[in-house]
Amino acid sequence: MRPLSSFPKVSLGVFPTPIQRLDNISHTLGVNVYIKRDDLTGLGLGGNKVRKLEYLMADARDKGAKLVFTTGGAQSNHAMLTAAAAAKLGMKAVLILKKRGVTERVGNQYLEYLMGTEVILMDTDDYAEIYSEMDRIGEASGLPCYKIPMGGSNALGALGYVECVKEIAEQGLRFDHIVCAEGSGGTMAGLALGAKLFMPDARVHGMLVDTGPFEEITQKLIRESGALLESDEDLEDLSGENYDLRDVCGIGYAIPSEKGNAALSMMAEQEGLFLDPVYTGKAFGGLISMAEEGAFGENDKVLFLHSGGAGGLFAVR
Repeated sequence: MRPLSSFPKVSLGVFPTPIQRLDNISHTLGVNVYIKRDDLTGLGLGGNKVRKLEYLMADARDKGAKLVFTTGGAQSNHAMLTAAAAAKLGMKAVLILKKRGVTERVGNQYLEYLMGTEVILMDTDDYAEIYSEMDRIGEASGLPCYKIPMGGSNALGALGYVECVKEIAEQGLRFDHIVCAEGSGGTMAGLALGAKLFMPDARVHGMLVDTGPFEEITQKLIRESGALLESDEDLEDLSGENYDLRDVCGIGYAIPSEKGNAALSMMAEQEGLFLDPVYTGKAFGGLISMAEEGAFGENDKVLFLHSGGAGGLFAVR
Protein backbone atom coordinates (compact mmCIF):
# COMPACT_ATOMS: atom_id res chain seq x y z
CA MET A 1 0.00 0.00 0.00
CA ARG A 2 1.20 3.48 -0.78
CA PRO A 3 1.98 5.30 2.50
CA LEU A 4 -0.07 8.37 3.38
CA SER A 5 3.17 10.24 3.98
CA SER A 6 3.93 10.02 0.24
CA PHE A 7 1.04 12.36 -0.63
CA PRO A 8 1.82 16.11 -0.68
CA LYS A 9 0.24 18.07 2.18
CA VAL A 10 0.31 21.63 3.46
CA SER A 11 0.37 22.26 7.19
CA LEU A 12 -2.90 23.94 8.16
CA GLY A 13 -3.95 22.28 11.41
CA VAL A 14 -2.77 21.24 14.86
CA PHE A 15 -2.55 17.46 15.17
CA PRO A 16 -3.08 15.06 16.79
CA THR A 17 -6.36 16.34 18.18
CA PRO A 18 -7.21 15.15 21.71
CA ILE A 19 -9.42 12.22 22.63
CA GLN A 20 -11.37 12.73 25.86
CA ARG A 21 -13.75 10.52 27.81
CA LEU A 22 -17.18 12.06 28.35
CA ASP A 23 -17.54 10.95 31.96
CA ASN A 24 -20.94 12.50 32.69
CA ILE A 25 -22.55 11.41 29.43
CA SER A 26 -21.03 7.94 29.80
CA HIS A 27 -22.74 7.68 33.20
CA THR A 28 -26.06 8.96 31.81
CA LEU A 29 -26.09 6.58 28.83
CA GLY A 30 -24.45 3.61 30.55
CA VAL A 31 -21.92 3.46 27.69
CA ASN A 32 -18.22 4.33 27.52
CA VAL A 33 -18.35 7.42 25.30
CA TYR A 34 -15.27 9.31 24.13
CA ILE A 35 -14.92 12.33 21.87
CA LYS A 36 -12.33 13.06 19.18
CA ARG A 37 -11.87 16.83 19.27
CA ASP A 38 -11.62 17.67 15.60
CA ASP A 39 -13.30 20.93 16.51
CA LEU A 40 -9.78 21.86 17.68
CA THR A 41 -7.95 21.43 14.38
CA GLY A 42 -6.62 24.97 14.59
CA LEU A 43 -7.51 26.78 11.37
CA GLY A 44 -10.40 29.25 11.64
CA LEU A 45 -12.76 27.87 14.27
CA GLY A 46 -11.53 24.32 13.61
CA GLY A 47 -13.44 21.41 12.15
CA ASN A 48 -13.12 18.29 10.07
CA LYS A 49 -12.52 20.06 6.76
CA VAL A 50 -9.00 21.09 7.81
CA ARG A 51 -7.75 17.51 7.43
CA LYS A 52 -9.14 17.33 3.89
CA LEU A 53 -7.84 20.76 2.96
CA GLU A 54 -4.28 19.83 3.88
CA TYR A 55 -4.33 17.43 0.92
CA LEU A 56 -6.54 19.48 -1.41
CA MET A 57 -4.71 22.78 -0.98
CA ALA A 58 -1.37 21.03 -1.51
CA ASP A 59 -2.74 19.76 -4.82
CA ALA A 60 -3.94 23.27 -5.70
CA ARG A 61 -0.52 24.72 -4.82
CA ASP A 62 1.35 22.08 -6.80
CA LYS A 63 -0.82 22.81 -9.84
CA GLY A 64 0.03 26.51 -9.59
CA ALA A 65 -3.45 27.69 -8.61
CA LYS A 66 -3.95 31.33 -7.63
CA LEU A 67 -7.73 31.18 -7.47
CA VAL A 68 -9.56 28.47 -5.48
CA PHE A 69 -13.28 27.81 -5.86
CA THR A 70 -15.60 25.79 -3.68
CA THR A 71 -19.29 25.53 -2.92
CA GLY A 72 -21.90 24.44 -0.40
CA GLY A 73 -24.81 25.92 1.47
CA ALA A 74 -24.87 29.53 2.60
CA GLN A 75 -23.52 28.56 6.04
CA SER A 76 -21.06 25.94 4.79
CA ASN A 77 -18.30 25.23 7.32
CA HIS A 78 -16.23 23.77 4.49
CA ALA A 79 -16.50 26.94 2.42
CA MET A 80 -15.46 29.15 5.32
CA LEU A 81 -12.46 26.95 6.11
CA THR A 82 -11.45 26.85 2.44
CA ALA A 83 -11.39 30.65 2.50
CA ALA A 84 -9.26 30.55 5.66
CA ALA A 85 -6.84 28.06 4.10
CA ALA A 86 -6.56 30.17 0.95
CA ALA A 87 -5.85 33.29 3.03
CA LYS A 88 -3.13 31.46 4.94
CA LEU A 89 -1.50 30.23 1.72
CA GLY A 90 -1.72 33.51 -0.20
CA MET A 91 -4.39 32.38 -2.64
CA LYS A 92 -7.75 33.96 -3.42
CA ALA A 93 -10.90 32.03 -2.61
CA VAL A 94 -14.21 32.51 -4.40
CA LEU A 95 -17.16 30.83 -2.73
CA ILE A 96 -20.19 30.17 -4.94
CA LEU A 97 -22.85 29.10 -2.47
CA LYS A 98 -26.46 28.03 -2.77
CA LYS A 99 -28.81 30.85 -1.76
CA ARG A 100 -30.53 28.65 0.78
CA GLY A 101 -30.83 28.90 4.55
CA VAL A 102 -29.38 31.81 6.53
CA THR A 103 -27.75 34.19 4.06
CA GLU A 104 -27.47 37.21 6.35
CA ARG A 105 -24.06 38.34 7.61
CA VAL A 106 -24.06 36.02 10.62
CA GLY A 107 -22.29 32.75 11.41
CA ASN A 108 -19.94 31.62 8.66
CA GLN A 109 -21.08 34.45 6.39
CA TYR A 110 -19.71 36.91 8.95
CA LEU A 111 -16.41 35.03 9.21
CA GLU A 112 -16.07 35.14 5.43
CA TYR A 113 -16.75 38.88 5.53
CA LEU A 114 -13.98 39.32 8.10
CA MET A 115 -11.55 37.53 5.76
CA GLY A 116 -12.57 39.68 2.79
CA THR A 117 -13.72 36.61 0.88
CA GLU A 118 -15.63 36.94 -2.36
CA VAL A 119 -18.97 35.20 -1.82
CA ILE A 120 -21.51 34.68 -4.60
CA LEU A 121 -24.96 33.36 -3.71
CA MET A 122 -26.69 31.49 -6.54
CA ASP A 123 -30.42 30.83 -6.49
CA THR A 124 -30.16 27.20 -7.57
CA ASP A 125 -30.24 23.67 -6.20
CA ASP A 126 -28.21 22.34 -9.13
CA TYR A 127 -24.50 22.03 -8.35
CA ALA A 128 -23.80 21.55 -12.07
CA GLU A 129 -24.86 25.17 -12.59
CA ILE A 130 -22.53 26.27 -9.80
CA TYR A 131 -19.53 24.39 -11.19
CA SER A 132 -20.30 25.88 -14.61
CA GLU A 133 -20.24 29.35 -13.07
CA MET A 134 -16.86 28.54 -11.51
CA ASP A 135 -15.55 27.73 -14.98
CA ARG A 136 -16.91 30.98 -16.39
CA ILE A 137 -15.43 33.16 -13.64
CA GLY A 138 -12.15 31.29 -13.69
CA GLU A 139 -11.75 31.70 -17.44
CA ALA A 140 -12.58 35.41 -17.23
CA SER A 141 -10.02 35.92 -14.44
CA GLY A 142 -7.12 34.64 -16.51
CA LEU A 143 -5.68 33.06 -13.36
CA PRO A 144 -4.77 29.40 -12.77
CA CYS A 145 -7.82 27.96 -10.95
CA TYR A 146 -8.59 24.96 -8.77
CA LYS A 147 -12.08 23.64 -7.98
CA ILE A 148 -12.78 21.90 -4.68
CA PRO A 149 -16.08 19.98 -4.55
CA MET A 150 -18.74 20.48 -1.91
CA GLY A 151 -17.42 19.42 1.48
CA GLY A 152 -13.98 18.68 0.05
CA SER A 153 -15.45 15.23 -0.53
CA ASN A 154 -13.43 13.55 -3.22
CA ALA A 155 -10.90 10.72 -3.13
CA LEU A 156 -7.99 13.00 -2.25
CA GLY A 157 -9.87 14.90 0.48
CA ALA A 158 -11.09 11.66 2.07
CA LEU A 159 -7.47 10.70 2.74
CA GLY A 160 -7.58 13.22 5.58
CA TYR A 161 -9.90 10.89 7.49
CA VAL A 162 -8.03 7.74 6.55
CA GLU A 163 -5.12 9.48 8.24
CA CYS A 164 -7.35 10.44 11.19
CA VAL A 165 -8.04 6.76 11.95
CA LYS A 166 -4.32 6.04 11.78
CA GLU A 167 -3.84 8.90 14.26
CA ILE A 168 -6.51 7.48 16.58
CA ALA A 169 -4.85 4.05 16.51
CA GLU A 170 -1.51 5.65 17.35
CA GLN A 171 -3.08 7.47 20.32
CA GLY A 172 -3.31 4.07 21.97
CA LEU A 173 -7.02 3.57 22.67
CA ARG A 174 -9.06 0.74 21.15
CA PHE A 175 -12.57 1.60 20.00
CA ASP A 176 -15.42 -0.70 19.04
CA HIS A 177 -17.50 2.05 17.40
CA ILE A 178 -16.81 5.37 15.72
CA VAL A 179 -19.75 7.75 15.15
CA CYS A 180 -19.71 10.75 12.82
CA ALA A 181 -22.00 13.08 10.91
CA GLU A 182 -22.28 12.48 7.16
CA GLY A 183 -23.22 15.45 5.02
CA SER A 184 -21.19 15.09 1.82
CA GLY A 185 -19.54 11.69 2.25
CA GLY A 186 -15.80 12.33 2.44
CA THR A 187 -15.33 12.18 6.20
CA MET A 188 -17.42 9.03 6.54
CA ALA A 189 -15.70 7.32 3.60
CA GLY A 190 -12.28 8.18 4.99
CA LEU A 191 -13.19 6.86 8.43
CA ALA A 192 -14.62 3.62 7.00
CA LEU A 193 -11.55 3.04 4.82
CA GLY A 194 -9.22 4.03 7.66
CA ALA A 195 -10.95 1.60 10.01
CA LYS A 196 -10.58 -1.19 7.45
CA LEU A 197 -6.85 -0.46 7.18
CA PHE A 198 -5.84 0.57 10.71
CA MET A 199 -8.62 -0.39 13.19
CA PRO A 200 -10.33 -3.46 11.71
CA ASP A 201 -12.26 -4.23 14.90
CA ALA A 202 -14.01 -0.84 14.87
CA ARG A 203 -17.39 -0.29 13.20
CA VAL A 204 -18.13 3.18 11.80
CA HIS A 205 -21.63 4.64 12.01
CA GLY A 206 -22.44 7.51 9.66
CA MET A 207 -25.30 9.75 10.78
CA LEU A 208 -26.99 11.19 7.69
CA VAL A 209 -27.80 14.88 8.12
CA ASP A 210 -28.85 15.35 4.50
CA THR A 211 -30.78 13.39 1.91
CA GLY A 212 -29.17 11.71 -1.06
CA PRO A 213 -27.80 8.38 -2.32
CA PHE A 214 -25.21 8.15 0.45
CA GLU A 215 -24.71 4.38 0.25
CA GLU A 216 -23.53 4.88 -3.31
CA ILE A 217 -21.56 8.08 -2.56
CA THR A 218 -19.76 6.56 0.44
CA GLN A 219 -18.80 3.34 -1.29
CA LYS A 220 -17.61 5.19 -4.42
CA LEU A 221 -15.33 7.41 -2.34
CA ILE A 222 -13.98 4.39 -0.43
CA ARG A 223 -13.06 2.67 -3.71
CA GLU A 224 -11.49 5.81 -5.19
CA SER A 225 -9.46 6.64 -2.08
CA GLY A 226 -8.40 3.01 -1.84
CA ALA A 227 -7.19 3.21 -5.43
CA LEU A 228 -5.11 6.28 -4.60
CA LEU A 229 -3.55 4.32 -1.75
CA GLU A 230 -2.99 1.34 -4.06
CA SER A 231 -4.61 -0.81 -1.38
CA ASP A 232 -4.82 -4.54 -1.99
CA GLU A 233 -7.82 -4.85 0.36
CA ASP A 234 -11.18 -5.87 -1.10
CA LEU A 235 -13.06 -2.57 -0.94
CA GLU A 236 -15.89 -3.39 -3.32
CA ASP A 237 -18.63 -3.28 -0.68
CA LEU A 238 -17.76 -2.48 2.92
CA SER A 239 -21.33 -1.48 3.77
CA GLY A 240 -22.58 -3.82 6.45
CA GLU A 241 -19.08 -5.19 6.97
CA ASN A 242 -17.38 -2.31 8.75
CA TYR A 243 -19.81 0.61 8.47
CA ASP A 244 -23.48 1.49 8.37
CA LEU A 245 -25.56 4.61 7.79
CA ARG A 246 -28.43 5.96 9.87
CA ASP A 247 -30.89 8.70 8.87
CA VAL A 248 -30.99 11.49 11.47
CA CYS A 249 -31.82 14.29 9.03
CA GLY A 250 -35.31 14.97 10.35
CA ILE A 251 -37.48 17.16 8.13
CA GLY A 252 -34.56 18.52 6.13
CA TYR A 253 -30.94 19.56 5.83
CA ALA A 254 -29.95 22.52 8.03
CA ILE A 255 -33.32 22.41 9.79
CA PRO A 256 -32.75 21.67 13.50
CA SER A 257 -34.41 18.55 14.86
CA GLU A 258 -35.88 17.86 18.28
CA LYS A 259 -33.46 14.98 18.93
CA GLY A 260 -30.52 16.98 17.66
CA ASN A 261 -31.34 19.95 19.87
CA ALA A 262 -31.73 17.66 22.90
CA ALA A 263 -28.32 16.13 22.17
CA LEU A 264 -26.79 19.57 21.76
CA SER A 265 -28.20 20.61 25.15
CA MET A 266 -27.00 17.38 26.83
CA MET A 267 -23.44 17.94 25.60
CA ALA A 268 -23.43 21.56 26.77
CA GLU A 269 -25.08 20.90 30.14
CA GLN A 270 -23.13 17.77 31.05
CA GLU A 271 -19.72 18.31 29.44
CA GLY A 272 -19.39 22.03 28.70
CA LEU A 273 -18.84 21.31 25.00
CA PHE A 274 -20.78 22.81 22.12
CA LEU A 275 -22.21 21.02 19.11
CA ASP A 276 -24.09 22.61 16.21
CA PRO A 277 -27.71 21.98 15.20
CA VAL A 278 -26.99 21.04 11.56
CA TYR A 279 -24.28 18.35 11.82
CA THR A 280 -22.84 17.32 15.17
CA GLY A 281 -26.02 17.84 17.20
CA LYS A 282 -28.01 15.52 14.95
CA ALA A 283 -25.13 13.03 14.80
CA PHE A 284 -24.79 12.89 18.56
CA GLY A 285 -28.56 12.51 18.79
CA GLY A 286 -28.12 9.40 16.66
CA LEU A 287 -25.48 8.08 19.07
CA ILE A 288 -27.88 8.62 21.99
CA SER A 289 -30.64 6.73 20.14
CA MET A 290 -28.27 3.83 19.46
CA ALA A 291 -27.33 3.70 23.16
CA GLU A 292 -30.99 3.71 24.17
CA GLU A 293 -31.69 0.90 21.70
CA GLY A 294 -28.92 -1.25 23.18
CA ALA A 295 -26.72 -1.11 20.09
CA PHE A 296 -23.53 -0.87 22.18
CA GLY A 297 -22.21 -3.56 24.51
CA GLU A 298 -21.59 -2.89 28.20
CA ASN A 299 -17.82 -2.84 27.75
CA ASP A 300 -17.74 -1.27 24.29
CA LYS A 301 -15.85 1.96 23.75
CA VAL A 302 -17.64 4.44 21.50
CA LEU A 303 -15.80 7.36 19.88
CA PHE A 304 -17.77 10.38 18.68
CA LEU A 305 -16.05 12.55 16.07
CA HIS A 306 -16.64 16.22 16.90
CA SER A 307 -16.35 17.63 13.40
CA GLY A 308 -16.73 21.29 14.40
CA GLY A 309 -19.36 23.65 13.04
CA ALA A 310 -19.11 26.44 15.63
CA GLY A 311 -19.76 29.15 13.05
CA GLY A 312 -23.14 27.71 12.14
CA LEU A 313 -24.15 27.64 15.81
CA PHE A 314 -24.51 31.42 15.62
CA ALA A 315 -26.60 31.39 12.46
CA VAL A 316 -29.22 28.63 12.81
CA ARG A 317 -32.03 29.31 15.25
